[in-house]
Amino acid sequence: MARHRRCSRVFAVATTALLGSACAVGPDFVRPSALGVGGYTSAPLALQTASSDVAGGEAQRFAQGLDIPGQWWTLFHSAALNTIKTALANNPTSPSRNKTATGALSPASASGNPYYSLYTDQVSVRYTPDVFGGTRRQLESLAAKAEFQQFQLEATFLTLTSNVVAAAVQEASLRGQIAATEEIIKIQTGSLDILRKQCEFGQVAGADVAAVEATLAPAQATLLPLQKQLAVQRDLLMALIGRLPSQEPAEKVELASLQLPQDLPLSLPSQLVDQRPDVRSAEA
Repeated sequence: MARHRRCSRVFAVATTALLGSACAVGPDFVRPSALGVGGYTSAPLALQTASSDVAGGEAQRFAQGLDIPGQWWTLFHSAALNTIKTALANNPTSPSRNKTATGALSPASASGNPYYSLYTDQVSVRYTPDVFGGTRRQLESLAAKAEFQQFQLEATFLTLTSNVVAAAVQEASLRGQIAATEEIIKIQTGSLDILRKQCEFGQVAGADVAAVEATLAPAQATLLPLQKQLAVQRDLLMALIGRLPSQEPAEKVELASLQLPQDLPLSLPSQLVDQRPDVRSAEA
């Protein structure tokens, strides 16, 4: 009997020690260490870019270790780019609907409607000794899934804002090309009218008039395709901000309204890759 009690105590102590340690099954994730490199070159880089005496030719400064803000599009100082807020507001998370296969199964609801909603209000609580750390691994897995979904949301946010800004800048570029083409057509048309009058009075030859007409025709031919590209680009921008083509906002992005950021963040490509949501989600 004494021997039996002694064996029981030994077994209880061993079980308690095993439960207390609760060694988790499987290896722990260890993030690889990055190389100890702090710059692109051995010599220090220039502190700013070159400048020129034109619109938008101001020098830009390099800021070592400066992080890019979340609302990075505000660095362009364009009020028309506030359409990004409209895009974020008009692109919510889409809900999902369920439907039973009425051809093979009976509807889940008593009314016979194949569409249904399921509400569960039951609570079940169980306590299981986590001897080998399986429960802790499950908790780690759930936390990783939540982190993964957060990075997916961040990736969607960056993709949407980047597409809106790229579409707005492309639209501004097309507007600038159309304005320049119209100005060229206006100047060449005025020159052609003058040459035609001079040709009537015999002051210039007909070849001079034909030469100006030959340069005017290509400029006129490029105007219509540019206008078509602008219409397509405008429809793309409306789709990105969640509106119909007939609901376009009054503000339009012009190249003159866009300003280059004065402070440029300078970091290594490895640091930029480390901030990518897809890389972070894969790590999670």
